[in-house]
Amino acid sequence: MLMIAKKLADSMGATLEVHKIEWDGLPPAVVSGKIDAAIAGMSITSKRKETVDFTKPYYYATVVALVKKDTPQAKAKSVADLKGSVATSQLNTIWYDQIDQVPDVKKLPAIDTVPGMIVALKSGKCNLIVTDIPTAKAAAFANPELVMVEFPEGKGFKTSREDVEIGIAVKKGNKELTDAMNKVLGSMTEADFNKIMDEAIKKQPLAK
Repeated sequence: MLMIAKKLADSMGATLEVHKIEWDGLPPAVVSGKIDAAIAGMSITSKRKETVDFTKPYYYATVVALVKKDTPQAKAKSVADLKGSVATSQLNTIWYDQIDQVPDVKKLPAIDTVPGMIVALKSGKCNLIVTDIPTAKAAAFANPELVMVEFPEGKGFKTSREDVEIGIAVKKGNKELTDAMNKVLGSMTEADFNKIMDEAIKKQPLAK
């Protein structure tokens, strides 16, 4: 997401200042004015819109499976094929809710961070992580023993539009900033966003 932030700052003639904040602390940081915007793969949900405003979507985060190679889960062709998996995901994300779609799933408590999820998967505590494509790609890039599993249309996780629309959170009423960022985002194509995401994964992969 840093590369999206750099693109926005450069296009707007702004100076970029980056703050590292835990996932749960992002909306409060925006509300309090500690940060002007949260660019962190955040779904534009009705609940979040109660406290912050969002830009237009800049990415559509398809939900996928992250598993270890050479496991039955790695051969899955549908969510149904993941039956009986031991699964988890990140706390306070829509990904954790999607786990319930796996038949006979053994659902573990949610984990605070993405690195924590990867540790759970690699250590054998679970054999399935439900997440989105950018997170799964980054994890697999940094950890060759892991693989992202995508499913054909109609065979994957069922999500709503608000589940997968990813936007930038800004303080409620900050129309000037929202409009400025929307102007930049509106000039970019889906190919532009995908290229930025792929480059970001290679330059800043998740820690092993």
